[in-house]
Formats: sequence, structure tokens, C-alpha cells
Amino acid sequence: MERVRPLTRGQVADRMQELGDLYAETSGGNPWAWNEARAAFLRHLAADTRRPGFSLLIAETTALTGYAYGFSAGGTGPWWAGFDGHLRGGLLRRAGSGRLFVVSGIVVPPCVRREHRDQVWNLARRLQRRLLADHDAALGVALVDVRDDRTVETMRSWGWRYAGDDSLRAAPPSPFRILVLAPGT
Repeated sequence: MERVRPLTRGQVADRMQELGDLYAETSGGNPWAWNEARAAFLRHLAADTRRPGFSLLIAETTALTGYAYGFSAGGTGPWWAGFDGHLRGGLLRRAGSGRLFVVSGIVVPPCVRREHRDQVWNLARRLQRRLLADHDAALGVALVDVRDDRTVETMRSWGWRYAGDDSLRAAPPSPFRILVLAPGT
């Protein structure tokens, strides 16, 4: 079983290429798509590392096997820009309490996304639980592109639910699907 541990911001910077490689390897596609995805991912990760409350957990045996990262979010600030009217009051109240943790990414091999997704020992589930626990989060939140049905399906199999209730019809039109995760899930 993999050992899960946090990295400091400096360690993340030192291992950026390795993190990018694992992201590209697990996202599939041809070599051109691999390079494009890797470059876009590294830009996104570099921006997230500058956010207050940023955290990244890695899983490793003798090599890096997966990781998850995100940041704490309050009820105001640039992360919420454009979401007025898309978030329910309960989610905004939790954000206002400072106990909302945005999970920006969970990077695991395809077999982890396909197999044993409902098991507590699943690597993705272990990483997401640990991120929320380490930050004493009341709730995890993730934004997924509305066109990315595969990611939504996978995350829902890991315990994520639509914000508000469990139906797509409940959410106003938005470029993202807003998913939430209760601690311990």
C-alpha cells in the first residue's frame, strides 16, 4: 500500500516535473495531447500553489503513484468570481466559516479510477479524505467542466455529490458542475 504524505510548497516546486509527468501519463492520449495536457496542468498547478491554504498530498511506494491537491476557500475572493447565483446558500455559509476546501485535482492511475472505486482503501478516496481531514474542512468542493461526464461519473463513484441535492436539474446553468464531498467519505 502506498504511503501518503504532504509536500511543502518548496517540495512541490522541486517535484513539479515529476507531478506533470504522472498527470500526463494518467490522462491518456497521443504524445501531442500528452504534452499539451502536461503543460496546461503545470500552469494550473503553479497558480494553485500560490493560493493561501494550498496543500498537496502524494502517494508513493518506491515511486510516485498519485496525488491530490487543493486549497482552503472562504466565502469571498477571486475563486468565487462568476459563481453568484450558482451556489446554494448552505455552501456559501460553509465557505464563509472558512472550513471549505477546494479539491483542485486528484491524479491517480486509470485502474484506480475504474476499479474498487467504492472501497475505503481506494487510493483516490484515501487522498481526498486525508486532504479534508488535514484542513479540518466541513466540506470539500470541486468544479468540473459540464462537458466532462467521465470525471463527474468517477468522482461520484468516490462519494462526491452535486451541490444542493443529487440531481443535475437542481443546478442553474453554469460552465461547471459543482460537486461536494463530506469529510470521511
